[in-house]
Amino acid sequence: MKNFTVPTREDVSENNQAIFDNLKKGIGMVPNLYAYFTKSETALQDYLTLQNRKTSLRPKEKEVVNLVVSQVNACDYCLAAHTTIGKMNGFTDEEILEIRKGTAGFNSKLDALAKFTKDIAVNRGRASQANTEALLEAGYTETSLVDIILLIGDKTISNFIYGAAQFPVDFPAAPALYGVEAV
Repeated sequence: MKNFTVPTREDVSENNQAIFDNLKKGIGMVPNLYAYFTKSETALQDYLTLQNRKTSLRPKEKEVVNLVVSQVNACDYCLAAHTTIGKMNGFTDEEILEIRKGTAGFNSKLDALAKFTKDIAVNRGRASQANTEALLEAGYTETSLVDIILLIGDKTISNFIYGAAQFPVDFPAAPALYGVEAV
């Protein structure tokens, strides 16, 4: 298999160098996933715009979606990154493992979100009526529904980029998840 290289600051355009500098200043590093986006001149800025868009979802809710979708897509990179970010947002190791399975029994609203997200990701956009109704009954709105689906798209993009290129993961590895059927 071809070894895909991750661009360094010196390898990218001035515009992307400025983005690298802002990332380094903001989060202390340029994750390999973000660096890899610069293989296309505008992809990193486009992706960051999507990722940082205003949303009705709170940070913990976003991490539920990110973890579930990354598990469905078996993305080691994003599972590692979002396990780290999930902990930064207050989830315990046990809660993160449960979320990755597509449930969140410790919180009924997040549970409805996790179940809906897994359902729609596994079934390629076709969540069951029961999971959609449970999501809405848990307090999410149609605005939330749109924001959840946009976030699923965002995460699917990064999962697929990693899946195709398999560059090094620069976050601590997420623990293996046992007892989950392959999707």
